[in-house]
Amino acid sequence: MTKLLPVLLLVGSNLFMTYAWYGHLKDMKNKPLLLVIVASWAVAFLEYCLQVPANRLGFQTYSLGQLKVIQEIITMAVFAVFATLYMGQRLTINYLWAGICLVAAAFFIFREISVNN
Repeated sequence: MTKLLPVLLLVGSNLFMTYAWYGHLKDMKNKPLLLVIVASWAVAFLEYCLQVPANRLGFQTYSLGQLKVIQEIITMAVFAVFATLYMGQRLTINYLWAGICLVAAAFFIFREISVNN
């Protein structure tokens, strides 16, 4: 559970983050910009309530670089689902290529080698 809990918290955090960043494009497109900013900040507060503990717990198990790559993979996955299901966008082949790049990033950041070898 020590390795899984930070990942689950980061998934929840990214759900809030993605909505705070992009949800207003659909839900508040006719609202005044100041209202949209305040609403997005309120959602972002919920994101930070999950993200900060996720990184604190995760840093006990993962390196800083590993946490960042985990977060980026989660961000792309959450965004792809959000873009298609919520925003009605079509995913292109570029999402596949980006995903492959993230798999490569995970491979390199998680392999155990020393730079002194």
